[in-house]
Amino acid sequence: MGGDRGPATVVAGLVLSAKSHPDARFVLHGDEAELTRLLSRHPEVAARVSLRHAPRVVTMHDKPSQVMRHGAGTSMWSCIDSVKDGEATAAVSCGNTGALMAVSMIRLRKLPGVNRPAIACLWPSRNPGGFNLMLDVGADIKAEATDLLQYAAMGASYARNGLGLMRPRVGLLNVGTEEHKGRAELKVAHDLMVGAADAGDYEFVGFVEGGDIPSNRVDVIVTDGFTGNIALKTGEGTAKLIADFLKEAFGAGILSKFAALLALNSLKRLQKRIDPRRVNGGVFLGLNGTVVKSHGAADETGVAAALALAIQLSGAGFIERLAARVASAGAAGQDAPSDEAKAGTNA
Repeated sequence: MGGDRGPATVVAGLVLSAKSHPDARFVLHGDEAELTRLLSRHPEVAARVSLRHAPRVVTMHDKPSQVMRHGAGTSMWSCIDSVKDGEATAAVSCGNTGALMAVSMIRLRKLPGVNRPAIACLWPSRNPGGFNLMLDVGADIKAEATDLLQYAAMGASYARNGLGLMRPRVGLLNVGTEEHKGRAELKVAHDLMVGAADAGDYEFVGFVEGGDIPSNRVDVIVTDGFTGNIALKTGEGTAKLIADFLKEAFGAGILSKFAALLALNSLKRLQKRIDPRRVNGGVFLGLNGTVVKSHGAADETGVAAALALAIQLSGAGFIERLAARVASAGAAGQDAPSDEAKAGTNA
């Protein structure tokens, strides 16, 4: 109920998703009268949808602290409780990101050993699968070295279970690839990841730069939420800018329109590759449950993409595997060589 476009768009996205995933069932949370009216237009999927009445809505202007204290009775709170109570295997929301993270943390709790949960997003790339994974992209603007280590373990587990990569390549985002560059916590995180890579079952490629985010050099990019969110919004804005420029260029005159007609199939392929709607959905990692955050302004295509991601991650044992990876990587990170130890070895 809290998305920018209202429940009609969410229901339309659910219908699209239901057609693509005939075995999936859905639990809709919100104003029962309004949702019943919207679902009545789609009798072919209504039988696969259960309604849970929630009279209140978390708006985009509500502060997370207020929602934590007074959020009971909202559609967001009810949705997260469906996962907490075992009624649903994953939650999807288009609502307030900060409030969703706050409610998810207090209702689902963090996995053992996780200090800060992270939001992971898919990024179009040159890799064979078409995407890279980046985290954190906005759950918390700060991240200590040990947090970045946990992000690496969680990102690798996501890539293994969500992208089918047996041994993901993990990179740590920095202002350069040289080991002497970057803030102190990045250098410490670098050494921790070197020591934890085998236990986490990933290949650590070292520091990566912004230009590597869409490259085929890496599968998982680890960064703090401040940097990751700016990179994400910049990428989305750039994709929209390119699409607008192409539209203007091919609509400039009769010859341009004729050229666009000749290149129609190629343009459609390009549009699909840079369309942020098809990779809509950031996953909250580090919680006792799967939560997918859709863009608030997502249309029905974007909502369907977020639902598809949630369905994919609802596979057996994802949270348990994630918890095991975090625990093993944390133990390995504790044994990572210190600067003094490495200096003694070199001597």
